[in-house]
Amino acid sequence: MLAALFHILIFPGLLFLMAYSLFFDFVDRKIYARLQNRTGPRWYQPLADFLKLLGKETIIPDHAAKKIFTFLPIVSMAAIAAAYLYIPLFLPESLYPFDGDLIVVLYLLTIPTVCFFLAGWFSTSVFATIGAVRTLTQLFSYEVPLFMALLAPALLADTWSLSGITAYYSQHPFYLLLNIPAFLVAIIACQGKLDRVPFDLSEAETELASGTFVEYSGRYYAIFRLAIDCELVVVSSLIAAVYLPMHSDSLLLGIVIYVLETLLILFILALIRTIMARIRIEQMVVLCWKYLTPIALLQIIANLLLKGVL
Repeated sequence: MLAALFHILIFPGLLFLMAYSLFFDFVDRKIYARLQNRTGPRWYQPLADFLKLLGKETIIPDHAAKKIFTFLPIVSMAAIAAAYLYIPLFLPESLYPFDGDLIVVLYLLTIPTVCFFLAGWFSTSVFATIGAVRTLTQLFSYEVPLFMALLAPALLADTWSLSGITAYYSQHPFYLLLNIPAFLVAIIACQGKLDRVPFDLSEAETELASGTFVEYSGRYYAIFRLAIDCELVVVSSLIAAVYLPMHSDSLLLGIVIYVLETLLILFILALIRTIMARIRIEQMVVLCWKYLTPIALLQIIANLLLKGVL
């Protein structure tokens, strides 16, 4: 019982996820700054920002649904932390593996986006409502190609378990090359899921201030910002587990491999964020449904055909 609580709350659970997400935020901002020929923040800046927000006054709009308004940041953070427990991180198996955990992780990672939508909707602010509608529109755009891109490797591995997928491609590393199109689709779709440039339409600070979070402040906004950073870690970990399944039986070496893999994913996401300009919402819908979804569908068909051959 104590061991389970330690794994869930401390390592590799909630506390580790929060600490690593702050480090991830620093690296992301640092890469973004250096690619723009800027210095970027110091290593402690994400933690300082989080603590500063915790100490600020929390203001709840008069016409907002107060219970939902205050509950949503906690729900989003809880869903992200729960998804992290089912992803293989340092060892070939996750903390609580079972057949079908890939579906559960995808489901849990949908909950924060729904929370972001509800946060803007129940804020009853014009800016927040527009941001909420954009959040939901994006969800219907990137979710299908993202799911298809992550399910394609599972079809070839003949398992819906993330630990099973990792084990299969660890034994057949050359098969990973077959999933390169799905990997590219997943990277682009995740950029939208994480609401990052060029798909930061729901926040779009030059248009909507903080978008769906415009009415949030103090500790509730701090939890939302931390949840977004944690989601970046979880999504990077998920992509690494499916497309870069390199692990070691040694915990220390496994941690080093995990950090390098996730930092590689972060660098790719930061590079896309740097070189792209924000696109319009209808352009994202066209991109996801006209290009990303057919590519992911072709990947699924190819994997099904290869499954009968290999």
